[in-house]
Formats: sequence, C-alpha cells, structure tokens
Amino acid sequence: MTPTGHLDTDACYRAVRSRDRRFDGVFYTAVRTTGIYCRPSCPARTPAVGNVTFHPTAASAHAAGYRACKRCLPDATPGSPEWDVAADVAGRAMRLIADGLVDREGVEGLARRIGYTPRHLGRLLTQELGAAPLALARARRAQSARVLIETTDLPLTDVAFAAGFASVRQFNETLREIYAASPSELRGRRTGAPSAGAVTMRLPVRTPFAGRRLLDFLAFHLVPGVEVAGPGWYARTLDLPHGAGTVRLELADLAEGGTGFVTAEFRLDDLRDTAAASERVRRLLDADCDPRAVDEHLRADPVLGVLVRATPGLRVPGQVDGDETAIRTVIGQQVSVTGARTVAGRIVAEHGRAVATTVPGLTRLFPDAATLAAVDPATLPMPRARGRALVGLAAALADGRVLLDRGPDRDDVRRALLELPGIGPWTADYVAMRALGHPDVFLPTDLAVRRVLADLGGDPDPAGWRPWRSYALMHLWNTLMPDTPEPTGSPEEN
Repeated sequence: MTPTGHLDTDACYRAVRSRDRRFDGVFYTAVRTTGIYCRPSCPARTPAVGNVTFHPTAASAHAAGYRACKRCLPDATPGSPEWDVAADVAGRAMRLIADGLVDREGVEGLARRIGYTPRHLGRLLTQELGAAPLALARARRAQSARVLIETTDLPLTDVAFAAGFASVRQFNETLREIYAASPSELRGRRTGAPSAGAVTMRLPVRTPFAGRRLLDFLAFHLVPGVEVAGPGWYARTLDLPHGAGTVRLELADLAEGGTGFVTAEFRLDDLRDTAAASERVRRLLDADCDPRAVDEHLRADPVLGVLVRATPGLRVPGQVDGDETAIRTVIGQQVSVTGARTVAGRIVAEHGRAVATTVPGLTRLFPDAATLAAVDPATLPMPRARGRALVGLAAALADGRVLLDRGPDRDDVRRALLELPGIGPWTADYVAMRALGHPDVFLPTDLAVRRVLADLGGDPDPAGWRPWRSYALMHLWNTLMPDTPEPTGSPEEN
C-alpha cells in the first residue's frame, strides 16, 4: 500500500500546478527534495512531479517523515468534504479523533464507538488515510499545541498537557519533528498579544461562506441562557469532556477565494478541552463543506437556481452537542420557532447547570440527557405525549441506545431513533441533518418547505438535488429567516 492511498497522482499534480485552493485539506503534497509537506495552494515554487507524493491526511505525511511547511501551514485547513458525503468508517473515525476521543479513551475506545476491532480499524485507516489512529491523534495534538503556543501565555509545560501529550519530552519531540521548530521558537513567531484567560482561534472554512445567514439562523433559534447573539456575532455555552466553556464567534460573509477564517474566542474551564471545543464549533459552522461543489450542482436547478445565486456559500448549521440537538428537535415538534425557544428556555432554567461566564446572557449549560431522563414528563411545559417522547429520547441517549457523536453509521442511528415512541421520520431526518452532518436530507412533509416551493412555482425535483438536498433545504428555509442587525462600530463596541 502506498502512502498516496486512493489519490489520483495526475489530478493532484494539476491542482498543485494551478494552486487550486479548493483542494486545501483534501490532500497534502510532500516534497522529497526538501522533506516538507504543503497544502496544494502553497505559493512556493511548484516542485517537479517526480519529486512529490500525495497524502490524504497531514498525519500520513508526518508518518512518511515530512515536516509541515512554515509558509503555508498545511495543518491549518478545513477537513476533507468527502468525509461527510461518504460517511464511511474513515470519516466517522476522523471526526471522533478530532474531538479528542483517542486521548480520552484510547484506540480501543475509538474502535468500540466505530464498531470494529482495534486491529481492523487500524488497517482500514492506514489504507484510507495513510496513518493509524495514534498517528492521526498525534497530528491533532500537534496542531492544538501550536494554537495554544501562538494564542496564549500559558507556560509551555501546561500547553503540553492541555494539548493531550503524555509528557513534555513527547511534546517537544513532536513539535520539532512536525514544525522543525521548538515550542519556544514557535512562541517567538506569534503576532499580536494573546487575550488573558482566552484562547482565540481562526477556524478555517472554504469560501464562499454565507456567515451572516448562518448567524441569522442561529439567532432565530437561540435558547435563552445557553445562546446569545448580536450584530455580527454569536456566543454560547459549551459542555465539554473536562468542564464548561464558552465560545464567541465573529460571523461575516466571506467572498470566494479559497480558505477563509472565522474568529472564535474560547474561554474554557480546562484547556485540555481546546481540541474538542474547536472541533465542535467547526461542526456548527459546517466548516468542511465544499461550497463551490454544492453551489455548482444546485445552481443548475430551475427552481433553486435563483436562491443559490442570491446566497452563495450557504451552510447547513451543525451542532456542538448531538444530544442537545435531538432534544431541541423534539421540543420544537408541531410548535413555532418562537414557541420552541420559550419552552427550551424554561427547561434550561429549571434543569440546566448554572455556570459563570464573561458573556452577558450566558448563564447555563443545556441539560444533559441523564438529567432529563430522570424528569417527570408531566412537569415539562409541553403536551404530555411530547413530554414522554422527550424523556424517552433522553433515556435512550443516556444509556447509549442512541449515539449522536458522529461515530455510528447514520442509517443505524435513524433506525434507533424511529424505534422510540413519539419520534417520526421528520424528527429523525432533521437530527440526521443537524446532529450527524448528513448532507443529503430532505423533509418533504415540512409545511414551510411546501409553502416556499409553492411560492417559487415550477416543478421541483428533489431527487435531482442529490447528494446536496440538505443544502437545498437550507436555501428554501433561508427565504423565511429574519435578518439580524448589521454590525456597527469596532468589534469591541459590538
């Protein structure tokens, strides 16, 4: 098996020659003569074809002995959009590794979540991604460490353990190997002053990026106490493996031009949650989407085309917690968005854990599944049948009958959801779209969708929208979404 896996060498080299930014994060170019690896759009001189190999992950390039380019920072790219489209074992594993699961539960825990033996999973990931689970986790730790070094004043010893390394020696050796620089040298290169008590990141997204419409959606659906929003920004609490946290996102439209960045400021009780927090927010942003591929496909549709041209780069809002998304979906069954927000806010005030934050309005974590599973359905502010459905779902989430961490197969999750009382196809499919990142979900019974399609006229063909029906759905809903105020003044004033 070669390290290039299933990549087409000729196609990859054409992308490198044209410096096509659409392929940043899809594959990496390793140059034998320099011993470094780059993103396809690296501005350095294009190497000769005989001097390069191509790798599906940064970890694959690391395993082959290459270090990261200091000019293009190839590890600071969105992930491959193919992982979400195919939803195969490799993609599911990569999402769990990015969330820090290997650091918390080991390779055995990862294999258990995926449903394979550790040995079989290792063979499969090496074949598909060019690296075994431990190497993939090591690459993630190195990137987390670089971010902490460059954005905080934490002592380097604290950075090592916050990033997930088992020892300072391992931390030093890994960073020297991958970045050809010591941690102290990396810290000396940073620009700007870090914010005390905060970790500020620039999360990469492919462009175009309809950030304002993503903000409009999140602001329209926000739950009091858990989320707040204002002109140009959105913030929320985070329930993370080692403690609580918050994130504040600056959301603006980004024109087409390769990779753009969304600024995220995290405040975390435990910096070991840095990787998990950033990965969950990237899911919320739909950061790995390839908007050009989506838009080019949907723009040709006679019904959707005008909507796609009006809002290029529209994203499907994801989630920071799959259990929360599923519970909120049940709360919102057969009620208006405003009504669902009110009910969810009351449940949060009654059952959510109080947290101290620096963001006005953020006061509680969304209640976890175990807490809601113990609630008497009769005490919930909703019809009795829906209350029983919510508590039954929470119990299934708490005891592991339903897992929404993007590890299990999507079809298996849907079947498990439909077996629960009060959970129908609309709810199961909406959860698949938001919680599992399914790009090809359509909700033909949704009343709002029916109304928008009737207003647009024509003869819609949802089958022709595959494999991007979730994005088509968002374009239809987008016509009904109210606008948030435009930002004014400086970021500090907002």
